[in-house]
Amino acid sequence: MSNKLDFMKESLETLKDIGLDFDIPVMNSGAEAQITVEGKSMLNFASNNYLGLVNHPELKTAAKEAVDQWGVGAGAVRYIAGTLDLHIELEQRLARFKETEAAMYVQTGVVANLTAIAGLMSDEDVIFSDRLNHASIIDAAILSKAKVVVYEHCDMDDLQAKITDHLPHYQRGLIVTDGVFSMDGDIAPLDQICEIAEQYNLLTMVDDSHGDGVLGQGRGIVHHFGLHGKIDIEVGTLSKAFGVIGGVIAGKRLVVDYINAHGRAHSFSTGTTPADTAACLAALDILERSTELVDKLWANTDYFRTGMQDLGFSLGNTQTPITPILLGEVDLARQFAKRMLEEGIFAAAQTFPLVPKGKARIRLINTAAHSREDLDFALSVFEKIGLELGVIRNREQ
Repeated sequence: MSNKLDFMKESLETLKDIGLDFDIPVMNSGAEAQITVEGKSMLNFASNNYLGLVNHPELKTAAKEAVDQWGVGAGAVRYIAGTLDLHIELEQRLARFKETEAAMYVQTGVVANLTAIAGLMSDEDVIFSDRLNHASIIDAAILSKAKVVVYEHCDMDDLQAKITDHLPHYQRGLIVTDGVFSMDGDIAPLDQICEIAEQYNLLTMVDDSHGDGVLGQGRGIVHHFGLHGKIDIEVGTLSKAFGVIGGVIAGKRLVVDYINAHGRAHSFSTGTTPADTAACLAALDILERSTELVDKLWANTDYFRTGMQDLGFSLGNTQTPITPILLGEVDLARQFAKRMLEEGIFAAAQTFPLVPKGKARIRLINTAAHSREDLDFALSVFEKIGLELGVIRNREQ
């Protein structure tokens, strides 16, 4: 008889064979443009710290002052005794920032998806989900017990065909999509999704985790497309461009109240800490005061993407600061990442199951914290490695 834990060992060995060895690098510094990884100084191209707010002095001061006034924790779940006036202030501010009637501030972006989808849908409903949606959307859809129908990535013809085939058999339907897809950097055609949803009387939800603070002058994908009031649920995170932690669910007051009443993932978790909440408010202050950081992010994005394309790298269909170097094979992606570390640049190889088989890549993210000198150094290193590994050709040839 085999040991009851043998299946775990075998599973982990299989994951190592396909590239997921869980050899997690340990940071010795904050998530700045320059970081220290296991004692070595590196230029950071792996962080979601889009606006460089992780170490912003205003956020740190707000967090410290909040600890002095409110302590280090909320003390209870929100609906019992864990709702602080700080939480209410942030929710009101987020609703104004997103130009929605209401907003919920929850523990993380993952909790936001679990709360919204599982709170809204049931086994009598159907969910139409983009093939490349985030894992938390996939898990939330399963948790809801609704029928899940996957449509091909950003393919509106396939979405419409799937709706025609499946919607008549269910009580309600929901179209859910990432706003910005985290491994490819492309943007969902939210305007077209909205038109299709209106045609079939479907609920709509967008996870804007990589769009908040990035698209639409920092206000997200709904602002980018001018769709205020037309998207039923906006989900986001405060752990990327905002530089802190937490999730947001925004929309019409009725929708947010319904999710708040039925979404167990949020309501059965202790409220977010005073320090995190205050830091998020400080990040909002900065974004509302000026678009300077967003403007710098996009200037860096345009400069870096143009440089990489001029060198001859394949970047796919990215439209955002997420810049994938498409390499195809796992071994090549691993080798490329290893050489990057040796040259002083930190970014990880992304392989199956994080991306489809045969589409291994290095995912780079430039930020507002990078200087032009940082980007020029990175371009020179990528040119060197690309030529060395045969990924690009010498431009003089």
